[in-house]
Amino acid sequence: MALPTPEPFGPGSAVVILGLGSAIAWGAGDFGGGWASRRAPVLAVSLVVQLLGVLVAVTLVVSTQEAVPGLSSIAISVAAGVGVTIGIVGLYHGLAVGRMGVVAPVTGLLAAVLPVAFGIVRDGPPATPVLAGIVIALVAVVLVSRAPGTAGSRSGIELALVAGLGIGAFNILVGELPDGEVFVPLVAIKLTATAVLVTALVAGRRTWQIPRRVLPIAVAGGAFDMAGNAFYVLATQSGRLDVAATLSSLYPVTTILLAMALLGERVTRSHAIGIAAAAAAIVLIGAGSGGA
Repeated sequence: MALPTPEPFGPGSAVVILGLGSAIAWGAGDFGGGWASRRAPVLAVSLVVQLLGVLVAVTLVVSTQEAVPGLSSIAISVAAGVGVTIGIVGLYHGLAVGRMGVVAPVTGLLAAVLPVAFGIVRDGPPATPVLAGIVIALVAVVLVSRAPGTAGSRSGIELALVAGLGIGAFNILVGELPDGEVFVPLVAIKLTATAVLVTALVAGRRTWQIPRRVLPIAVAGGAFDMAGNAFYVLATQSGRLDVAATLSSLYPVTTILLAMALLGERVTRSHAIGIAAAAAAIVLIGAGSGGA
């Protein structure tokens, strides 16, 4: 079943709204997953997130009666599932053994630049305000993702590159799904990610156990992650890939704001400038896309 574009906002505004929805949901999911991963094994938390995604996606397929897509869409979804799993595991491992101030911004920038470049090559350059907003947003991603870190003597740059390539590939591949194909591809993506994580857990003989008090937070992280994925797929089908990818890449802003509100974390000057830059980028992209 083809899902309608939110017509009251127009096609140009729809990609902005859905892209920002993806950033909000992904940022909340990362906050929940990050909090849970401090108190439970990362792979086990990630598995809970993916399993919940499978359950929600299957429920949505049944409720919407979305048709099963062709083999090409399934293949794209499986590849996207592998890419995003490699990306997330690489990011978490990089943050654990390298310097956060290197790993997080490099991953975020590469994951955003790849789909933006692909979208510009495929669709041509966007309107000038949108292009300016994209550039400012990429700067905001780096600033907001920066964090001091002294763990380990290595920078973790190689893991950041792997993570950025994996997440960037996911962002590009999802943008290749035909219009109206949303929830069935998400089932394939989540099942693939689950299979990769189970293989890693079994091969590495890692623990599957998550403390009972941590489980609700991991489940909430999974719900937000699934919402972010759905919003991003819809955003790529509502407008330009570079706009959807850029706006969704602002998810660290949500994570930082939640850390401020719920954990009392202080915002650095870099974070403050990044948040302001993100706001400016949203205004520029929204103004340039509204009439598209």
